[in-house]
Amino acid sequence: MRRGITPAVAAPVLAIVLAGCGMLPGQQGGGGGEEKQVTGSTGPVGSAGTAGSAEPSEAAGAAEQKVAPAEQGEVIAGREVKAGGADLTVQITGLKRQGRLSTLTWTVTNKGEERWQMSSDMGDTPDGLGLTVAGISLVDPVNGKRYTVARTGKYPKAKCLCSDYDVFTEPGEVLPLHATFAAPPPDVTKINVDLKVLGVFTDVPIS
Repeated sequence: MRRGITPAVAAPVLAIVLAGCGMLPGQQGGGGGEEKQVTGSTGPVGSAGTAGSAEPSEAAGAAEQKVAPAEQGEVIAGREVKAGGADLTVQITGLKRQGRLSTLTWTVTNKGEERWQMSSDMGDTPDGLGLTVAGISLVDPVNGKRYTVARTGKYPKAKCLCSDYDVFTEPGEVLPLHATFAAPPPDVTKINVDLKVLGVFTDVPIS
């Protein structure tokens, strides 16, 4: 039975805590904060395409706020992908700012005859978030920053502000997914979306 899709926020109201830029290329961005705090991080894009991590620091003037549940919209980017022996259609259906946060929504449709064994291909296994999409990221190539998925708590109780999923996606199944990040600056109107095993989508518009 499919696991439930985690809401965009685990509790109605959470203190927003964002991490600053890291200076250690080659390390994975993103990290836990205080329990019941939302944390996300940005870091410089390293030579291997990964981000430096940074200790969370409270954003100036950060306030408690609610985030609406993620909703799928119109397709703004898409392509056919082959992963794990399965023929998939990936469609990004929104990347929207909501105050200090941004929410990415997309769908994966298994168009072939073979089930897709996802295992932890989009997860963040070191933080115990393997069957989630916590490992994806937004990449700003102009400013050299990578935005990782926001999360609450610390390992082993960390939870991401993102979808979870079953190990298998069956033929014909449509899988709606979402993830929440710190919002890029207002002057960043397009960004690259790194969906790990599903590939990188370039110049995705931010609304």
